[in-house]
Parts: sequence; C-alpha cells; structure tokens
Amino acid sequence: MNYQYIEQLLERYWQCETTVEEEKILRTFFSQKDVPAALLPYKDLFTYEQQEREEVALGDDFDSRMMELINEPTPVKARTIKLTERLKPLFKAAAVVAIILTLGNAVQMAFLHETAATQGEIAVIEQNIDGPSVAKADSARIDTLNAITGDVPFIK
Repeated sequence: MNYQYIEQLLERYWQCETTVEEEKILRTFFSQKDVPAALLPYKDLFTYEQQEREEVALGDDFDSRMMELINEPTPVKARTIKLTERLKPLFKAAAVVAIILTLGNAVQMAFLHETAATQGEIAVIEQNIDGPSVAKADSARIDTLNAITGDVPFIK
C-alpha cells in the first residue's frame, strides 16, 4: 500500500506547516494497529496523548472525596516555644562576637609585638607581658608545709 500522503503530512509536520485537521489525520493514522515498519518510529509521537489519557484517569468519586477532605475538621495544635529556643539566635550572635573579639585581640597583640620589635622596644613590652606575678613562686610551698605541721608563722 502506498503511504505517500502520510509521508507528505509528516514532512509538513516537521516544518510546522500542518493544520489542526492534518495533525488529527496523523494521530488517527498512527492510532491504528497496522502501521508500516518505515513509519513505526513516529507512532509514539502521535499516540502519547491517548496513552496518557488512558493511564491517568480520575475516578467518579474524586470530587466527593476531595470535598470530604476539605471539610474535615482538623484540630490546630499550638506549639509551645521555650525561652531558650527563643534566645538561641542571640546566643549564637554573642558567640560569634566573642570569637571575633578574641581573634582581633590576638592579631592586635601580634601586630603590637611585631612593631615594637622593629622599633627596639621589645624589652618594655616583654616586661609588661611577662611581669612578676602577684604571688611569690615559693609561697604555695610554704603554705602547704604550715598546714601540714600546724605551725603558724610568728609575726612581730
């Protein structure tokens, strides 16, 4: 059988020159069972709408089921939020500020130490940083010995 008319319609279809009626003819032709082997690759292109319509079909009771779901009263439950949950963003912000200040202080001290070393003022900075402690180095040992022996130092 000669399918020259269908081939001409396909050629016009690829060039977007077909009318709605001609496309309907192509869909009707490809929806039949006996399609020539040369035109078989194009069958799915023109029959997908029918296959899709058959696969996805809503039931007759779809509307009534949707209306039941819409009208069904569902209780609204209020969620309680604790104070810690409300303040959690503020805690995070405070932690970020503390980290930034700590890093800034460390960078400032390193920069100050570096500029002082280049200007010859390293001894003054080291004296301020590594100065003597308030407690004497051997005072802890003396206090421990006095507590063990029960001796109280004599004060005049």
